Amino acid sequence: MRSTGNTILITGAGSGIGRALARRFHARGDTVLVAGRRLDALHETIGDRDRMHAFELDIADPADVAAFAQRVLTAHPALDVLVNNAGIMRNEDMGHARDLGDAEATITTNLLGPIRLTDALVEHLATRPHAAIVNVSSGLAFVPLTVAPTYSATKSAIHAYTVSLRHVLAGRVQVIELVPPAVQTGLTPGQETREGYMPLSDFIDEVMAQFARQPVPDEILVERVKVLRMAEREGRFDATLGQLNPR
Repeated sequence: MRSTGNTILITGAGSGIGRALARRFHARGDTVLVAGRRLDALHETIGDRDRMHAFELDIADPADVAAFAQRVLTAHPALDVLVNNAGIMRNEDMGHARDLGDAEATITTNLLGPIRLTDALVEHLATRPHAAIVNVSSGLAFVPLTVAPTYSATKSAIHAYTVSLRHVLAGRVQVIELVPPAVQTGLTPGQETREGYMPLSDFIDEVMAQFARQPVPDEILVERVKVLRMAEREGRFDATLGQLNPR
């Protein structure tokens, strides 16, 4: 992945981390394709910027993912970077039988969506010099939040999927994992101003500094997420799990 001049597709770019990444990649000289379910939100992301283009996408619909990939490649054959960012997070109580609709929607959006979109674009990306796939996981991939078990599980799965994809595509497409901590975004109600969460602007500053490195690291870790990412490696998983999930 180059430090400028890429054509980058970002899913979930109508708000939060996706919107902030789109604007910052554009500011450094990349062409940015923003995708999501709401065109009005995508156009708000774009504003009056050139070299930014909006595409409607329902990442939970496999037929729409396939049709979307063809539309994007027809309009922008220079596409060389995919950022799988779209995701949802729902609280769940696993202590009793419940409606599993939230769990199923989370798996469809957070795991099947990136897998399907990657599958639709991987052969094209493999033909492009400097190509990259960026999968956004979470610190909760490494130490789960027990009130959001399916979200945490999908992010663990995205981590494993990314490791496998990196191995298979070595030498053809760089595969990068971006691992956010708890960030002040609209992912859950009230999260944009929640005390103790990392301000979005600070998070993006650290992330973009790492994307500016050559070569770009295979794992993008801000300092604040390392307490989760390194917990098992450093022999403090149980203690960190207890701190994150007090009884």
